[in-house]
Amino acid sequence: MAVEITDANFDEVVLKSDKPVVVDFWAAWCGPCRMVGPIIEEMAGEYDGKAVIGKVDVDQNPGVSAKFGIRNIPTIIFVKNGEIVDKSVGAVPKAQLTSKLDAIL
Repeated sequence: MAVEITDANFDEVVLKSDKPVVVDFWAAWCGPCRMVGPIIEEMAGEYDGKAVIGKVDVDQNPGVSAKFGIRNIPTIIFVKNGEIVDKSVGAVPKAQLTSKLDAIL
């Protein structure tokens, strides 16, 4: 299951992780987010132990969303060693997300 990432735990879970991290910025009212959500959950199971897969509810966590300039959702960022190394905006196929993650593993 995807990790719930908040303003409070973002630095610990994402920036200090020793594994690559995929962060899905989403909101409950966002249609495309609901399309991407199940893909993120699948990836959380498939990459368990290899990468951290998490979700940030932008309505509940405006601090992190503002810090990273998230204006459109879903936005998925790929973080390695505390740095954003890739990004995907909008509802995209699972293959696109897994290939971006595989590239940084």
